[in-house]
Amino acid sequence: MGQTFKMAWRNMWRNWRRTVIALVAIVAGLILLLLLDGLIKGSDQAVFGNAVRLYGGNVMVHAPGYSAKASRLPMLPLEDADAVVQAARVQPNVVAAAKRINTAGIASSREGTYAVEITAIEPEVEAPLSIQAKNIVQGRFLQGDDGDAILIGKGLADRLQVAPGDNLVLLGRSKNETMRQHSMTVVGIYDLGAPDIEKRMVYLTLPEAQTLYNLRDQATEVSISLESVGQEDAAVAAFKRVLPAYEIDSWATLRPEIRQAIDAKAGFTGVFGLIVVLIACIGVLNLMMMAVFERTREMGVLAALGMKGRRVMALFLLEGSLIGAVAAVIGCILGVLLLGWLGRVGIDISKFSGVGEVTALMGDRMYPVIRVSDLISRAIAVTLIAALASLYPAWQAARKQPAEALHHV
Repeated sequence: MGQTFKMAWRNMWRNWRRTVIALVAIVAGLILLLLLDGLIKGSDQAVFGNAVRLYGGNVMVHAPGYSAKASRLPMLPLEDADAVVQAARVQPNVVAAAKRINTAGIASSREGTYAVEITAIEPEVEAPLSIQAKNIVQGRFLQGDDGDAILIGKGLADRLQVAPGDNLVLLGRSKNETMRQHSMTVVGIYDLGAPDIEKRMVYLTLPEAQTLYNLRDQATEVSISLESVGQEDAAVAAFKRVLPAYEIDSWATLRPEIRQAIDAKAGFTGVFGLIVVLIACIGVLNLMMMAVFERTREMGVLAALGMKGRRVMALFLLEGSLIGAVAAVIGCILGVLLLGWLGRVGIDISKFSGVGEVTALMGDRMYPVIRVSDLISRAIAVTLIAALASLYPAWQAARKQPAEALHHV
């Protein structure tokens, strides 16, 4: 086997120009594939992280029956919200746990009327984690002692033509399904670069909502923030053990549209990446076919000296695999250097903010991320595809008869 390896390595560099062309094609394809992987994972981290902050937390606790009516934002108060908060805060990986009230309503001014989702929060708990608090463009974020104060998005502010200090009428559904109307003062406006989100999400303080919607000292949700995205499944399982009387869900369950968009994007990238590598490996196929044609007489000599057809086939397969392996090593090194640089400086995507909910959640800059497992899997895939590209030429070489090969011109 060692002798076959040496022969394959020597033959690989016999026509070094053609080998270099094949290597450049495969390396370029691998770098592009790694860049796509890094961009996808970087955007996923940004989307997941900001979606958690946007929707309040990694895990949500609700009263029984909530999931079946989640689209209507049912006013189902928790039996003991304070006990849920205390139980959540002692669990590992929990950063914060806050009580909330969610209900549907209507915001109106002289300029129009729009349907909104009303969320009542504990500002002192949620401010450090809130993406809305980070993106206040006018006025300020809510404070715990605010009374009839409301925080709205820029999209809604533009529609209603209101600014901090102006009043608007907020109509919301109370615990007993009646509608409660109240005049609210706009204290702040947030801008996420996503008008669709900004138009529908408004925020009050929890005490104000408890008074307005007949929920004295009650809450309809406990929002739990974890140390990092990806810990949701383990956390949900743990919370179900300590809080069996409640419904426990992650944000991905309650907001499946974000997960569907990310899965679709990952599937597209996987198919596109495979096509890129396959196109690059056409160079290997061409290289090996030319090598078989050029070395026909040589193969005839080897066969006449007693080299078996299967060894001739192994020689050409090994040659193609070596080309793929060398390209994989070079491509991974260059890809890591490129992604490392982009991971430090980031990629400006501010021009795409506001195109949709997913792109808005990415923020202004994207930082590509690559894992060691991705590098290894892509390197193995490139090597295997290069070997497969060599399979037909190797078979052609192995089936040539010595007498025919020796007379080849």
